[in-house]
Amino acid sequence: MSYRPLALLCLVAVLPAVVAQARQPFTVEQVLSAPFPSDLVAAPVGARVAWVFNAEGVRNLWVADGPDFRGRPVTSYAEDDGQPLGDLVFTPEGERIIYVRGGDPNRQGEHPNPAGHPDGAKQEIWIVPVAGGAPQRLAEGQAPAVSPDGRTLAFLRRGEVWSVALDHGEPEPKQLFESRGRARQLRWSPDGARLAFVSDRGDHAFIGVYEPATRRLRYLDPSLDQDMDPVWSPDGRRIAFIRIPHERQVLPFMPRREALPWSIRVADVETGQGREVWRARPGTGSAFRGLSAQNQLFWGAGDRIVFPWEGDGWTHLYAVPVAGGEATLLTPGPFEVQFVSMTPDRRALLFSSNQDDIDRQHVWRVAVTGGPPQPVSLRHRHADGAGIEWAPVMTADGTAILALASSATHPAHPARLDGDTLQWLAPEAIPEDFPTRHLVTPRPVVFPAADGLPIHGQLFLPGDHAPGRKYPAVLFFHGGSRRQMLLGFHHRGYYHNAYAFNQYLAAQGFIVLSVNYRSGIGYGMMFREALNYGARGASEFNDVLGAGLYLRSRDDVDPGRIGLWGGSYGGYLTALGLARASDLFAAGVDLHGVHDWNVVIRNFVPAYDAATREEVARLAFASSPLAFIDTWRSPVLLIHGDDDRNVPFSESVDLAEALRRQGVSFEQLVFPDEVHGFLLHRSWTAAYEAAADFLIRHLKADERP
Repeated sequence: MSYRPLALLCLVAVLPAVVAQARQPFTVEQVLSAPFPSDLVAAPVGARVAWVFNAEGVRNLWVADGPDFRGRPVTSYAEDDGQPLGDLVFTPEGERIIYVRGGDPNRQGEHPNPAGHPDGAKQEIWIVPVAGGAPQRLAEGQAPAVSPDGRTLAFLRRGEVWSVALDHGEPEPKQLFESRGRARQLRWSPDGARLAFVSDRGDHAFIGVYEPATRRLRYLDPSLDQDMDPVWSPDGRRIAFIRIPHERQVLPFMPRREALPWSIRVADVETGQGREVWRARPGTGSAFRGLSAQNQLFWGAGDRIVFPWEGDGWTHLYAVPVAGGEATLLTPGPFEVQFVSMTPDRRALLFSSNQDDIDRQHVWRVAVTGGPPQPVSLRHRHADGAGIEWAPVMTADGTAILALASSATHPAHPARLDGDTLQWLAPEAIPEDFPTRHLVTPRPVVFPAADGLPIHGQLFLPGDHAPGRKYPAVLFFHGGSRRQMLLGFHHRGYYHNAYAFNQYLAAQGFIVLSVNYRSGIGYGMMFREALNYGARGASEFNDVLGAGLYLRSRDDVDPGRIGLWGGSYGGYLTALGLARASDLFAAGVDLHGVHDWNVVIRNFVPAYDAATREEVARLAFASSPLAFIDTWRSPVLLIHGDDDRNVPFSESVDLAEALRRQGVSFEQLVFPDEVHGFLLHRSWTAAYEAAADFLIRHLKADERP
């Protein structure tokens, strides 16, 4: 048995690691130091936007006003305490911001508390003046929805709908009404007289409407299906929503190219009667595929409903008249639309996509009536080449378009899209020692998987890369698997950190290949719903193997020093690579990875019973790393937080037992009370420092300064 505790190994190996890092221009802490922006929203009046900055775990609200859009903080939280901040909502006059602080509860009702506060943690709704001042706690809950008159805030608490007065008329929150199921997606009518919501009943869901003045509660066009994403008509008389037929046998992490076709319906709010406006055809596009947006339907000018559909195999925007008829394709071409918002006049959509730049995102604009989409940010350039832009919003007065943006060497940051240039909103927030000038620009590569499928990746070469020299190499696999790594800093905080760590590994002298394996997004439905992927056969192993063979074929890679790392689904592929190809991969770092699909499927579908799904369960286990434990020989570092709500902590516990019985060397780093996507900045730093130390010791041990 070669297992040894991580702390002892770090002490034994400290000298080689320190010597190796001493030659490098920056630290893990420095490359993770830039604040990550999220939740960019525009005020309902004027030229004002707000967002969240997560600066080394310290999360605060920021705002910027036109025309100069100089960002400034409006809250002053000061601790890396692991408490998320989000769900930003402006009050109607735009002078206050409502937000949620604290994470969602798990099935046991426990809120994340990775900092180990003795009093525990809560999820609470707060309000703060834009002009500054102390935030005021409004209630315990989530999903705030402020009424159009600004007097009432509706929100969710444990699946029920509550409210609290914003005009100081009622000091205490109250439950608005009682209903079966769990409520979600609160939507006020334009006049504030009614509140729409989704009532989730498990195998079916209704669109509910509640009238506070009359205390009338009713359900629109109820059916045996799943109704969701209600959107009000501008006159408040109708609601459009999505209807998805219930299918009992659907399980996650398996290909799904067809489904019982979904549809769009419009219901009269007064009578409750509904009618079908549009229905997906059988085959491609019959399974609903959503967007990164506050709602999946947009009620545009001229009574046109804009919606996502992948009827041609790509996620696009379409528009259909409320009266019904043929849908118009608004975004034609072999690319995918992801982040979408509507302009204040409801005449156009702003969206980001990878049109004309498959491994980046840029912002476009298209009219709800159709016509060629117009680029808003495609021409933006940085010192290191093309940039990346996403999550666009237009100010209420229509004078400016803002988005979040990054590049290969510039971290994500809010920006105004102004002609051919970017105006950063708060450049002073980026630390002076952030290592921009030491970062490299990854190169796009396409290589064949073991079965011949073309696979995209981003190749990071060390800054001192020289012909004739052979370098150790590392493969990186993202999680999801519905993700796509880009040629720059990512739009999700988890992968923003992962991209930064890949840069750090390149600075440590590794060649790094980030692999966009099959079942990920960005390359169309057939690639995403790859045959036999995940729990139906692990066909992604072909991509793992192909990536390893590609690295081994390069003249600048030492074929005996190839490792891999990844988190979540990427941890699964890391473990699968080590289990099935230890002759190719010398070591790996597995962050909260999947090791037995049957356990993880049950985590997402509690009703899943492997004993009654014998054939499904057999194939799911055969697609898991634990099925190949007898051929696993290479050492691995296991990293996991024990309050993980996505991949059960038991996945790492069970793998550790199997590795011990097999005599495989492994190390461990455990974060008590930490969740899947670490909430503490110090958890990320510790994880990546341990990962770098491990990879240096196992792949660079023979190097000398």
